[in-house]
Amino acid sequence: MTSVLSSTATASILVVDDEGPNRYSVKKTLEKVGYSVMAAASGEEALEMIKNEEFDVILTDIRMQGIDGVELLRRIKELTPDTIVILMTGFASLGTAVEALRLGAHDYLIKPSSSMDIRQSVSRGIEKSRGQKRRRRLIETIKTGVFELVSEHDVVQRPDVEPPVAESIDARMSMFDQVAPGGQQVMHLGPLTVYPGRYQISVDDRQIDLTPTEFDLLLYLAAHRGRVVPCHELVREVRGYAVDETEAREVIRPHVSNLRRKLKSAGQNADIIVNVRGIGYRLSERANQNGA
Repeated sequence: MTSVLSSTATASILVVDDEGPNRYSVKKTLEKVGYSVMAAASGEEALEMIKNEEFDVILTDIRMQGIDGVELLRRIKELTPDTIVILMTGFASLGTAVEALRLGAHDYLIKPSSSMDIRQSVSRGIEKSRGQKRRRRLIETIKTGVFELVSEHDVVQRPDVEPPVAESIDARMSMFDQVAPGGQQVMHLGPLTVYPGRYQISVDDRQIDLTPTEFDLLLYLAAHRGRVVPCHELVREVRGYAVDETEAREVIRPHVSNLRRKLKSAGQNADIIVNVRGIGYRLSERANQNGA
């Protein structure tokens, strides 16, 4: 389990509350465990700060004069969709909670909240924020890798002919960046269809739900296909902390096993992820073949 202290490094937090004592108390609660914390006394002030600063997590009271917490949440999601927002209220209602979750709130705390509840909610929010940013980097790495692979392939295969690079890149990129019915962006990885925003993949239209770690593991291997990735690198990039190779194998092995089991249950060859004994994991060649 990730501890609060392990999530503090470089994390930036904004506390929004129009009541000074509450604002001060929450700010101090988070600063005591090492977070970098700023504070705003209104939704309007918070929006100005968001334009100039990047925050991992924003905690905001719901009942405020002017721009209230729910409206602030809506605007934050328009400006910075990856920012994690936690709502705080002393006047809980089912309607407000449902609306907050519908708009993308990470958590909903009832005031007065204990220091432990606040810290744990923020810690989970930071882990989620970093996971989203890792997935975005992985997707961009995959796209960059496809561009480089296509360019290299065209030059090597037809050195005497000027290659239709743009056409090849567009065709190959379409494997990794398409829009499914309903506007959902998807990628194709060999026989797998990958849904970046849903922690899902599918095989022959059969949906497979993955955990965030399984999903990130698959994406990272896809981003670095063509080489064997050591286990300590997978733990560092997928889980977000550093361990030695021996411990890393124990951390990664159950996630790989679960991912293989899910693929097998969907009628897919589980050996799409190859274990190179003593070194790490790589994707099989089948994962580089569209529709294989």
